[in-house]
Amino acid sequence: QVQLVESGGGLVQPGGSLRLSCAAAGSIYSLNVMAWYRQAPGKGRELVARITYGGSTNYADSVKGRFTISRDNAKNTVALQMNSLKPEDTANYYCYAENVGSEYWGKGTLVSVSS
Repeated sequence: QVQLVESGGGLVQPGGSLRLSCAAAGSIYSLNVMAWYRQAPGKGRELVARITYGGSTNYADSVKGRFTISRDNAKNTVALQMNSLKPEDTANYYCYAENVGSEYWGKGTLVSVSS
């Protein structure tokens, strides 16, 4: 079993920055994919960014050029650097990991972008 714990959410003004972190613990062999999803109030969960063990990345069109995902395989961590934040980025952000057919989710961290 793998546990994912997020940190770094909070309230920020439009145009500001936040950095989310996620640490994986438990029975980890190698986490093939790690990612960040988000769910805004009244909306479905959507992929924000994903990164493979080898470092290949994908981003939602809405965050390209503003967000950067990174990971440290030795420490089993993934981070999301969020710059130029907009009110529409307000959501609960969830860490996700995939390992040999199993999927794991964190409990989420709230990001609020408001003046």
